[in-house]
Amino acid sequence: MKFNKSIFILFFVLALFLTPLKYVTAGLIPISETETQSFQLYSFFDLRDRESYIQITNTDSGPSDITVHVQVFNVNDNCNENNFYDTLTPNDTHVYNLRNVQTNNGNPSGVVLPQNAYGIVVVTNVVGVGGLSTSSPTSLIGNFRIIDDAGYEYRTNSHGYQNEIVQFSGSTNVHTFNYSNSNGVTLSDVVGILIDAAGESFDEVLVDDILASHIVFDVDIYNAQENVFSCRNIVFACTDQNNPRLEELLEFVEISSVASLEYGINEAIPHSKESPLLCPGNNISEGIVHLRQILLVCQAPPAFVGFVGLNSGNGRGSMDSFWNFNTLTFRL
Repeated sequence: MKFNKSIFILFFVLALFLTPLKYVTAGLIPISETETQSFQLYSFFDLRDRESYIQITNTDSGPSDITVHVQVFNVNDNCNENNFYDTLTPNDTHVYNLRNVQTNNGNPSGVVLPQNAYGIVVVTNVVGVGGLSTSSPTSLIGNFRIIDDAGYEYRTNSHGYQNEIVQFSGSTNVHTFNYSNSNGVTLSDVVGILIDAAGESFDEVLVDDILASHIVFDVDIYNAQENVFSCRNIVFACTDQNNPRLEELLEFVEISSVASLEYGINEAIPHSKESPLLCPGNNISEGIVHLRQILLVCQAPPAFVGFVGLNSGNGRGSMDSFWNFNTLTFRL
């Protein structure tokens, strides 16, 4: 059995029961292909010895301009948010350089990020400055590019919220991605973003409170012979190991001893920036990672967006896409 190399996870989470700050059992909704237009886009950025660029395109031919609300969340500043509004003309494209964030007309955005910032960028098509998001028309597409000082790059499409009706075909919510150390791959970046209050009727998303929104997965690895290796429970949350609220979060979760926005895969392909591993003590260099959702904590319907990148530590890096096989999706 041969596996594809690097891929990134993307799936949406819609809570069936929404109780603030309590454990919630939820179904997972995958979004459509990444080329599909949306009214709300999610990206990852990283300025830790890296440069990051996010490109946003308004595919609407007009006649009116659109307003977008740009939110930037810096994980290593306790997930602090900076935001601004911008205008895109019909068929307009703008690239945001996260090292020097400027608006579409070339003016300063007001967002000045620290040298080692990394985290989340959310761009929402809104009805004027301060207005709610508009789910129609869904005219935004985008992508992001991360260039590491070591010489490799990550490039992939941004991902966006879709209005969908979902019929569940299974009782479990399992998400998988393939990985391999072929072509000199030695390092990984597994990013999981849980976004509270995603989607229609919201003018902004809420990810700054790590206790309000987080998701827990049970992780396993299957090798090329399809033998399974049990790993551990991990938490994806808008936090890092220096966040003063990390201990409080782990005490609240109880069933996991680790929480982070980003992970490495295992001992064979650790994290590029020395973050925790999905499967410590495991050295399988080629296989499939299974992430089975066991807990979701949220205050409003959230989206979960994941990215997986592999790199060689010098000139080679990539990100690819992955789908969840547990659902059948029907567009509204």
